[in-house]
Amino acid sequence: MMLCDGFQYRIYWMMRLVSLFAVFSTAVICSNGALAESNEKKNLIFMISDGMGPSSQTMARQYYTTVNSLPDTFVLPLDPIHVGSVRTKSSSSLVTDSAAGATAFSCGIKTYNGAIAVDDSGKPCGTVLEAAKLDGYYTGLVVTSRVTHATPAAFIAHMFDRETDNDIALQLVGNSTLGRVVDVVMGGGYRNFLPKSVAGSRRKDEIDVLGLAVENGFHVVLDKAGLDALDSQSPLPVLALFTPSHMSFNMDRNPAKEPSLAAMTAKALDLLNATSNSDPKSKGFFIMIEGSRIDLAAHSNDASAHVRDILAYNDAVDIAKKYVDKIPNTILVSTSDHETGGLALAKQLTEEYPVYKWNPEALSRVRNSTEVIASHLIAKYPAGAPEDVIRRILAEWLAIPDASAADVEWLMRGPGHRELDAFLAKMLSDRAEVGWSTHGHSGGDVALYAYGRGTESLKGNMDNTEVGKFLAQYLEVDVDAVTARLQAARPRMG
Repeated sequence: MMLCDGFQYRIYWMMRLVSLFAVFSTAVICSNGALAESNEKKNLIFMISDGMGPSSQTMARQYYTTVNSLPDTFVLPLDPIHVGSVRTKSSSSLVTDSAAGATAFSCGIKTYNGAIAVDDSGKPCGTVLEAAKLDGYYTGLVVTSRVTHATPAAFIAHMFDRETDNDIALQLVGNSTLGRVVDVVMGGGYRNFLPKSVAGSRRKDEIDVLGLAVENGFHVVLDKAGLDALDSQSPLPVLALFTPSHMSFNMDRNPAKEPSLAAMTAKALDLLNATSNSDPKSKGFFIMIEGSRIDLAAHSNDASAHVRDILAYNDAVDIAKKYVDKIPNTILVSTSDHETGGLALAKQLTEEYPVYKWNPEALSRVRNSTEVIASHLIAKYPAGAPEDVIRRILAEWLAIPDASAADVEWLMRGPGHRELDAFLAKMLSDRAEVGWSTHGHSGGDVALYAYGRGTESLKGNMDNTEVGKFLAQYLEVDVDAVTARLQAARPRMG
């Protein structure tokens, strides 16, 4: 049920590495997990729970406490550090998309939906990550989406339209006005880094972006074993890509092949902290970490995948909080770019006055995401599966042994992937008695979390651009100067 492991691609890269990989002769010498050498160093861990609204965190907590028989006073790692809420509108709509939402954080400005770190007129805006790198900080991006997806792209690239993964890949590895600005990158999406002639590529040209990455100094990692082999003495920069497109939902993830968000977070923080400590000129580090698949589960209205990716995000938050406790002058800020799905923890299923409840246990017995189940059914039964197969899969994979005759009949017709995914998700949500108002985003405020000395001003209700401005102010970096440099080189993107 997992994404393919890219065997043909790895054979190709075994040949490429022979000719492209340089031997890094100077190791980064430092102690593992050592404390910052100077009080002047500052570290900022910025986390984004893509598509997660307040009801999502509540659902995850109530799910976890119910299925584990925990007391009502139990809290998830995010809960004790809740400090306020964030307004999310973009310049073009009361309901933002991820590109505009991420640009508010990265550049501290409003822009239109679809914009990747450009303003309303299409002019590039400097990002906090770029400003941090140019000012002497080490930088990182860790995501569970493609690394060229809207949120990570808005920190390292500048594009008129978010649907430009191939161009974003080039900018990520350093083929841009500012050159390479990121030291640690982890996530999915190697298909946009492959030449067109390589199987699985999504490029329209023969540019070998991974080859360019190596030429620009990146150590390229393509599997979990390669990630595990990295330690505090591993040189930066590192580019780790584990899947052709997005990484798997946490409930579908094969732990032998794909690291968890928490594992990537721990490794990235270790690498950045160790390298920063070994460099007397370093001012510290800045990293953006995104729980990307929270959003994609909500787009499918898949309550089970949604709640499990929220729990995985909380695991990563726990890792980050421990770093704040251990490393001086380190802070954690966490928020969402928007809410997805319009989630409600109750659903009226009949015309009768509703019973006040929702059912977490219905989610606990689910084996895979509806996305994976739909893919399996279509791959094996493209014209529609027989009734006995559908009833068996519903019972074994979705814990639905009592599907109605009408539902089974509809499933036997062989619907397309999107329709099938949505239908299975609705069956599951009905049994859990949770409601969704949309397969898109919603315009509600999202929660703001902060931890560490120096975050005291983050409280109450804030605009998303104010969060972005805080990031730059904490690091004492000049985003406007980067904007001026970018616009002088290229006045308009697109």
